[in-house]
Amino acid sequence: MSENKITSDLLRGHTDTMILRLLSEADRYGYEIAKLIAERSGGAYEQKGATMYSGFRRLEAVGDIEWYWGMNHRGTSQIFWDYRKGQGHTYTRSLSNWEYAKRVLKNLL
Repeated sequence: MSENKITSDLLRGHTDTMILRLLSEADRYGYEIAKLIAERSGGAYEQKGATMYSGFRRLEAVGDIEWYWGMNHRGTSQIFWDYRKGQGHTYTRSLSNWEYAKRVLKNLL
């Protein structure tokens, strides 16, 4: 693992996009999403629980996701989040904004 860490300031505003990306693959529970974010970033970024759960609530409020009770891999009851494909355009719009920001930053830095 690198000694460098991505600061939350760098990724502020992209929490919802990260959540939707992972939910587009499968329904997941909160801890699983946080763990995948850390794994896929190679340990360079860890999503704080409060930030992630605020993202869940925002996405739920606009109809992009919904929750249900399910069983996790240990057989215990857990809240799972389901990405309601086609219900909202948050992921597509956010991904487009991210691609645009990367192009602009590449020219500036």
